[in-house]
Amino acid sequence: MIKCTNLAFAFDDHLIFSEVNLTIQKGEFVYIVGETGCGKTTLMRLIYMDLAPTSGVVKIDAFSSISVKRRSLYQLRRKLGIIFQDYKLLDDRSVFDNITFALQAVGYSSRDMKMQATQALTQVGLIHRKNSPISELSGGEQQRLSIARAIAKDPIAILADEPTGNLDPATSADILTLLKKINLGGTTVLLATHNYELIRKFPARTIMIKNYKCEELDPFTL
Repeated sequence: MIKCTNLAFAFDDHLIFSEVNLTIQKGEFVYIVGETGCGKTTLMRLIYMDLAPTSGVVKIDAFSSISVKRRSLYQLRRKLGIIFQDYKLLDDRSVFDNITFALQAVGYSSRDMKMQATQALTQVGLIHRKNSPISELSGGEQQRLSIARAIAKDPIAILADEPTGNLDPATSADILTLLKKINLGGTTVLLATHNYELIRKFPARTIMIKNYKCEELDPFTL
């Protein structure tokens, strides 16, 4: 599903990773943890191929960082749902239109966009808000919308970068419950976080980025 082999990345001569080896199987739920600045976001960007590794290779499904062409990246992005800490929603569009706009960008037809958006909003409990402007949504609702936008593509994997970083503990737990439910449906979830309390509450395989490498942690000892 997702495999990083001997992965290294440096930015302006600043080493971020060295010899990272990581395999995530189809249907897994995996946390990525580590100190601020350790490279959690960078690893996410390497996986969805927004960045190219300095050396080594990233493979997702049939795509490889060695051979993928930039003009083919939309095919990869269509298979992935990406969730950001700051939501990255379009303030000038409604809840519904935020999803259809994202689907249009990866080639969905008008009919399929409407169907997928409706299903995704229903799944995250926001269908009653479909015509609302973004300014009327709470932080938790905005993150639910960003999840709906991610799952509307029926992705093989969701990459969530600090999705609860701006949320209170109760809302954070709601978001994790939703992501766990999506994972139980068969979607791989890779979630970067610094919130160990959430990991203790929703334990799963945990990978720490430390000393330029990845190492497995026991979530029950955090």
